[in-house]
Order: sequence, then structure tokens, then C-alpha cells
Amino acid sequence: MSSDKKWAIVTGGSRGLGFETAKGLIAAGISVYIIGQDQQRAQQSAATLGCEYRAVDVADSKKFREVLTEITEEASAKGFGVLDILVLSHGVMSEKMSKTLRTNDEEWRRTLSINLDSVFVAVNQLAPAMAEARAGRVIIYSACLGRMSGPGTHGGLAPYRISKAGVNAFVKNLSHETGLGTRGFLVDAICPGHCRTDMGGADAPRSAQEGAETALWLATRDFNPATDKTGLLWEDRQVVDW
Repeated sequence: MSSDKKWAIVTGGSRGLGFETAKGLIAAGISVYIIGQDQQRAQQSAATLGCEYRAVDVADSKKFREVLTEITEEASAKGFGVLDILVLSHGVMSEKMSKTLRTNDEEWRRTLSINLDSVFVAVNQLAPAMAEARAGRVIIYSACLGRMSGPGTHGGLAPYRISKAGVNAFVKNLSHETGLGTRGFLVDAICPGHCRTDMGGADAPRSAQEGAETALWLATRDFNPATDKTGLLWEDRQVVDW
């Protein structure tokens, strides 16, 4: 394998939006490692996709870092260069009745550790090399429920909403720290909409493939720092106000 060939890591890649994202990247000729929580499901999804996989609980920061290091070392041994694309599509919904004054320590910590802390771990572990190489794209699945403006952006689902608001702030801050795309490193958040996944349910209006389309566009689009934008929240290829 040559370092000229692009490669990607997709968390939450064993199902739903992550699976569809990995599928689309592979179809675009990009080599992919998927990460899932369940060993058997990740193995089965990887076999279906024809890609590499690892299984780890992303809430376990130490083990998550170890797996990410293992993947990058293995990819390097295969001839790949610095990671080209990191897509963080893992996530968990909080309990429906978990309002701020009704939730508990366990529910709060579970949701924040998976939805926000692990995002920091993955980016902190992998993105320094990408930014130093002045290349690479980070796409993080967020949610419009995490916005600070607009309809339906507050009330209930407190741990989930706040974790996604944290993701949005994380992306905005990191993009400014890394030059807003002028240095070749891009970072963006997306709102996939309400999709038919394990989290979204069977009655959701959008397919997982539709939800993943913007992530695939961000991962593969041509980017001109003079005219194009990064460090934003996107929905259906359009910028959404934070």
C-alpha cells in the first residue's frame, strides 16, 4: 500500500450513520477502519464493508487511546501516511425524562463521556499529526438539538443537548486554533437530522444514508480557503447557525 492512498477512521462505524459513512468512503476509494463498541457487530459490519475494524468502549479513555494508537501503527506498517479523515459518528441518547433537575450523576456522566469526552480523546490523539501535516479532515456528528438558537433547541434531554452543545463549541474553538482551513486542516460538525437508526427509531423521516451524505461531502469536497468555509455546523450541505 502507498501513502498516496487516503485512509480514514470512522467511530460508530458498525451501524447506522457510521456504517453508511464508512460505506460511502470505501465507495470513494478510501481505506477505512471502523470502530464499534460490540466486538461481534463490529466484526460483522467490517466483513460486510470489506474494511478493518476494532472494538472498544469509547467511554474508556485509556483503552480508546490505546486502540487509536494501535490502528495508526498498523496503518503505518501497511504504508499509509498520516490519517486523512476522522469521522466521529458514535453517540448515545440520554433518557427522555433526563431534565437538568431530574437526571442523576450516572446518566449525566454516561452521556457526556460518550458524546463529548471521547470526541476530545480522539481528536487530541489523532489530529495533532494531521494539523502538523497541514492536511486532514475531522467531521463530528453533532445535532441541531445542541444549538443555542432556533426552534426546539432547549428543554428536556438535558445531558444529550448539553453534550452536543459542547461538541459544537469544541468544533468552533478547534477550527479557530487551527487557522479556519488556511493551513489545510479542516474540522466541521454536522446535524444529520432525525434518521432511521437504532437511536432515531424505525419511524424517523430520513434514512441513515441521507443523514450521512453531508459527512461524506465534507470528507471528500474540494476546499479553497479563499472561498470555502470550515469550522461550522452543517445540515444538508448548508451552514446552520450555532
